[in-house]
Amino acid sequence: MDWKHIKEILETNGIKLAFGIGVLIVGFIAAKLIIKLIKRGKGFQKIDPTARGFFEGLIKTVLYALVIITAAGVMGIPLTSFVALIASAGVAVSLALQGALGNFVGGLMLLILKPIRAGEYVKVGEHEGTVRAVGSFYTELVTADNRNISLPNSSLTNTAIVNYTREGTRRLDIEFGIAYGADIAAARNALLDLACGTAGVSTEPSPAVLMSECADSAVKLMLRIWCNQADYWRLKFELTEGGKLALDSAGVEIAFPQMDVHIKN
Repeated sequence: MDWKHIKEILETNGIKLAFGIGVLIVGFIAAKLIIKLIKRGKGFQKIDPTARGFFEGLIKTVLYALVIITAAGVMGIPLTSFVALIASAGVAVSLALQGALGNFVGGLMLLILKPIRAGEYVKVGEHEGTVRAVGSFYTELVTADNRNISLPNSSLTNTAIVNYTREGTRRLDIEFGIAYGADIAAARNALLDLACGTAGVSTEPSPAVLMSECADSAVKLMLRIWCNQADYWRLKFELTEGGKLALDSAGVEIAFPQMDVHIKN
């Protein structure tokens, strides 16, 4: 192909090509503006926060696809041929993007079945945190130390999800080891008084102190209380420290690992 031939092609199709590029640029800018307007709209704000990220990604994909198809038509590419090309390439693309398609379908399943919602604290495999959003392909979690974790949607639909928020209340078990010679009744009363006097501890079911184990070096007592999910971590740390101080005040010895050695002549 010589320069003369290239010049003829540019003279014949150059205007269409320029218009097509212009449509792409303007279309992408317009698509971004439309997405911003949709996100600010009252109707979009009424959508479940969990689903907003998913629908935002879906709308963005549809708008960009429309821009590309329109630009192809302006450039003179027959839409039937363009659609046929996309369809023929679809098989190869779908094979190459099996993971992405699985994540997309997984996102739909999460939105339909709703095992998780935005704002809930969940554990998925080794990861746990507060759900920020369920996107088209990934679900975002924010950990307690403010790390962002993006989990593929397909992994959430194929593994167990522990939802700590859904029921509203949680049971908190804190174990204390006391010496074998300590007064169990005094230890139980000290821990119950502590629990009953701590804000956020539910009265129904009422707090309980149970003997959980006769271990090698200690008698283990379990302080069991119920609380709202939002108070769980505060009460865990507060009652752990308070329990130690309460047992000390009651004269109850906290056990520690020890071994008796008998020497025979």
